[in-house]
Amino acid sequence: MKQKSIKEITEEIIALNTFDEIEHSIYQDDERKGVQNALLKRRKQIEKAEALKEKYIKMNEYENQILSNNDEALICGIDEVGRGPLAGPVVASAVILQPNHQYIGLTDSKALSQSKRIFFEQQIKEQALSVGIGIATVQEIDQLNIYQATKLAMQRAIDQLSYKPDHLLIDAMTLDNGIEQTSIIKGDLNSVSIAAASVIAKEYRDRLMDEYHLEYPGYEFDKNKGYGTKAHLDGINREGITPIHRLTFEPIKSKVKY
Repeated sequence: MKQKSIKEITEEIIALNTFDEIEHSIYQDDERKGVQNALLKRRKQIEKAEALKEKYIKMNEYENQILSNNDEALICGIDEVGRGPLAGPVVASAVILQPNHQYIGLTDSKALSQSKRIFFEQQIKEQALSVGIGIATVQEIDQLNIYQATKLAMQRAIDQLSYKPDHLLIDAMTLDNGIEQTSIIKGDLNSVSIAAASVIAKEYRDRLMDEYHLEYPGYEFDKNKGYGTKAHLDGINREGITPIHRLTFEPIKSKVKY
């Protein structure tokens, strides 16, 4: 009987889905380096997939605790993007996920590639019970301060929801709106609901800054999203201050003449 090629065996190994299948594979005793490398690679892939599943289970702990007291509770994750930039609004998102959701690999938007963010954004928008977006303008940021403007954006996101949530999970903030809530440090890493809101808010704001790049070229808003990079600061020195710059943020504040 003709021996199978390494390519043929590799295709079979790729179809293995558990550690047990790997360990009991008939190819464990195949001494060819290519076969052993294929087994090792598949084992690492399964390990990574299992780790993502375990992390996802852990990221549901806050939600599951709430549901243990009320299995019909509408839980809303809230997060914001854009507190630190020198330009552009602060954007918040509020997301109520559907029951039995499965977004394996979802985490803090900053830790995801753009392609992964877009993938999860599409999934969440298609499947979530409700998604809200809230914006606080640069004028409101300058008038209220960034902390209060962030809270305003968050409340506006909640107001856009199709359902009134029973419990809010918020990334490191509290809102004075009478809704039961839990403030979670590094919430976008520890709650799937907040992570979902993080992805929605970031993709929305990133696209907004891409549009501002076309309106105000010379600052590389499409790359820095309003943060104070060298190209952005050079643009300010060269082109001046735009209507989307935050006048109360340094170094812009020092350049404003009253």
